[in-house]
Amino acid sequence: MSSLIRLCQSLRKGLRQGVQYVTSAARGPYQTAIVRIGFAATWLLFLLREIPHRHELYGPQGPWSWDMAARIIDDNKAFSALMWSDSTLWFEFVYFSAIVASVLLLLGWRTRTLSVLFMIGVLSPMNRSVFMGDGGDNVIHLMAMYLVLTRCGQVWSLDARRVRAAGGAVAAVVRDRVGPALWTVLGVALAVVTYAGVLSWGWLLVFWTLLLAHALWWAVCRYADGEPRLLLNVLTNLVHNAGLLIIMVEVCFVYATAGWYKVQGSRWQDGTAIYYPLHLDYFTPWPSLSALFAASGTMVMLVTYGTVIVQVAFPFTLFNRRVKNVLLALMIVEHASIAVLLGLPFFSMAMIAADAVFLPTVFLMWLGGRAGRLRNRVLPARKTAQQRQEPAEEPRTLVG
Repeated sequence: MSSLIRLCQSLRKGLRQGVQYVTSAARGPYQTAIVRIGFAATWLLFLLREIPHRHELYGPQGPWSWDMAARIIDDNKAFSALMWSDSTLWFEFVYFSAIVASVLLLLGWRTRTLSVLFMIGVLSPMNRSVFMGDGGDNVIHLMAMYLVLTRCGQVWSLDARRVRAAGGAVAAVVRDRVGPALWTVLGVALAVVTYAGVLSWGWLLVFWTLLLAHALWWAVCRYADGEPRLLLNVLTNLVHNAGLLIIMVEVCFVYATAGWYKVQGSRWQDGTAIYYPLHLDYFTPWPSLSALFAASGTMVMLVTYGTVIVQVAFPFTLFNRRVKNVLLALMIVEHASIAVLLGLPFFSMAMIAADAVFLPTVFLMWLGGRAGRLRNRVLPARKTAQQRQEPAEEPRTLVG
C-alpha cells in the first residue's frame, strides 16, 4: 500500500512539473527563430528566382488553368487567395505581397501578423498549381502553418528589439500604434472576404479566431494587466510549445517515412540508388563534378547506405544529445551536397531550415553572436552593445 502511495505521489509530482514546464515559458526561442528565418528566406529566394516565370508557374498563363484549380479546390477545400479572381492584376498583387511578407517575417517585424500573411503567401500559389511543387515545397507548406502557432519573434527580430526598447512586452503593447492599425485593416479585409463568400467556413473560423485572439491579447495587456494577462500568457505558451512539438514530430515523420521507403527499394538495398540521378541531365548542374562523384563505386555505396541509415536512425537518437547532434550535422551536410550536386537548392534550404529546430541552443547563441559581430563590422556606425535575451532552460533530449 505504501508503495502504491509513493508511486501516485511521484506521478502527481511529475505531472505537476510537466504542466509547469509547458506553461511557464515559450520554449525553444532560438530554435523557432532560426526556423522562421530559414523558411522565410527559402520562400523569398524562390519567389524572387521565379519572377520571370511566375505567370507560367502559378498565374494565368500556366498549364494548370484557373478553372481546373477552381474545381480541385472546390473538392478539397484548400486555401488559395489566387482563386478569388482570375485577373492578372490580382495575381501580381498576391505574388508580390508574398514577397513583402517573406521579407518582413525574415526581419521579425510584427511576427504574429506576418506569420499569418506569410502562410497566406505560401498556400496561395502552392494550392493554385498543385503539381508545381516538390518535397521541399511540401515542407514549406506545412511549416508555414505551424509557424502561426509559435512565438517565433522572441529573439533575432525587430519585435524583440521593440520589446527591449519599451521595457517589456506589456509596455510594448500599450505604446504600440502600428499593430492595432494593421490588425484593423486586416479585420476590415477579412470582413469583406467573409461577406463575399469566397472562403470555406473552416478557413473563416481559422482567420477569425486568429484575429479575435490578437484583439483579446491587446485589450488585456492594455486594460486588464494582471491575472487575465497571466492566464493568456499561459495559454499562448501552451500553444507555442505545442506548435514547436508539432514541428519536431513533423521532421521526424519526414525522415522516418523517407528512410523506411528507401529500405524497401531494390536500388537502395544494393547500394546504387545515388548513382542514377547523377547521370540525369535535369539533376546535373555540374556534369564534371557529378561524373567524378559517380565514378567511385565505393563512394556511391557509402552515401547510399549512409543516407538510409541516417534517416531511419535519426528519430531514435533524439534522447541522446551527442548522437543526435552528429546525425544532425551529417544530414545538413547531405542536404548541402544535394543542393550542389543535384541542383535542388530550395529543397535543401527547406530541409536544413526544418532540421534547425533540433540545433543546440548554445550553438545558435554562438551563431547569433558571430552574426552580430559581422553586422557591426559591416555597419560600424550602428554598432551597439550585444543585447541578447537569455533562453529558458531547454530540454536536453530534444533541442540540445
